[in-house]
Amino acid sequence: MKKMQKKIYMTAGFNTTSMGTGRKEFNPKKERPGLEYYISEAGKGVVKQIGGADKIDETVIGNFMAARFNKQAHLGGFAATVDPLLEFKPSLSVEGACASGGLSLVSGMRSVLTGMSDVVLSMGVEVQNTVKAIYGADILAGAGWFQNRKKGHAYFFPGQFSDRAGAYYEKYGFDYARKGMRQWFVNAMENARLDPTAQEYHNSGENLEALYDKMKPNGAAFVDHLNVLDCSKVSDGASGILITSEEGLQKLGVSKENAVEIVGWAQLTRNITNDPPSAVELTTIKKTAAEALAMAGISIDQVATVETHDCFSIAGVLATEALGLAEPGKGAEYVAAGNTSRTGKIPMNTTGGLIGWGHPTGATGVHQAVTIWQQLTGKAGDAQIAIPKERPYGMTINMGGDDVTVVAIVYKRADR
Repeated sequence: MKKMQKKIYMTAGFNTTSMGTGRKEFNPKKERPGLEYYISEAGKGVVKQIGGADKIDETVIGNFMAARFNKQAHLGGFAATVDPLLEFKPSLSVEGACASGGLSLVSGMRSVLTGMSDVVLSMGVEVQNTVKAIYGADILAGAGWFQNRKKGHAYFFPGQFSDRAGAYYEKYGFDYARKGMRQWFVNAMENARLDPTAQEYHNSGENLEALYDKMKPNGAAFVDHLNVLDCSKVSDGASGILITSEEGLQKLGVSKENAVEIVGWAQLTRNITNDPPSAVELTTIKKTAAEALAMAGISIDQVATVETHDCFSIAGVLATEALGLAEPGKGAEYVAAGNTSRTGKIPMNTTGGLIGWGHPTGATGVHQAVTIWQQLTGKAGDAQIAIPKERPYGMTINMGGDDVTVVAIVYKRADR
């Protein structure tokens, strides 16, 4: 079994606002901030917490498709826009579809583990409200095997997960599945309303259940087995966090009560040219999460909160099964019973997840880490949940493509 060779930590997390439809200030007809703004703002938000960038050794930026959404590649070159002291220091960008943020974290962790750096600035960014949704769907299809693009739905990834939902309906029942998916949506909205940076922060709908039930899946208008409320948002945003060694934490003057320790992680990838092994199982998430928990030496029952990759509500339901919280086919029931709500057995996506907080694709994995850091250190504001002393762990699951690339990380408050 793989074990951590040295202690590593995360601290000083920061999220920009997740901008897009749902935010009162969003207007698609007006000029909006670009990629450079979000990179700079996220980085500055981190640096401000440590009093300057002089002790940061390198930068890693996760991003999926800036070369197409923004006609800009070579994102490592933007590190110095955060602070001039980051110029002439190592900086690079990494890509793994919607797991690009998670790969940014993993890249920084590996650098600290090898001793090459003591403090790494890990960021993720995406600005994708630059094209109409139907054109964006074509860009996002690059997260899958593009040879299948013409075989799939016009909205390619909603179509992929619509197929998963349809298979789940067929095996376990339509009404049964929709109850769980509905509760997942309701949880996302209620949690997002507690985080001022969330895309659905301004959502004020009073009867979310009735709204969801009213919007029946309609293949003629969208995809066969999902409605738009089942889907994550088109979002612009960025997140950042520092990854440090124990020496790096001391150099920064950050106390352990303001940091989380990384106690287990894994990153696995399946063959993108193959169909998923099972339409009703997130197999890569299942394997990756199991490896991360094994490295940490704990079971899922010891985890207090999880940030999972709910690009679609069915992905949230299937994640409960992949993590071993629910038996196969019991995930919808598990969610519908309130177990994943902020007051449930294991609160999940406490600031709204991808459906509620937003999904700036390259930033999502880093945003998840920031949320766990906030929760475990008591910095989540109105979104704060109780972290039991006997369950001091948090976990993130960041997925790229249709369960192709997955990053799973287990965190523990550093002073416990």
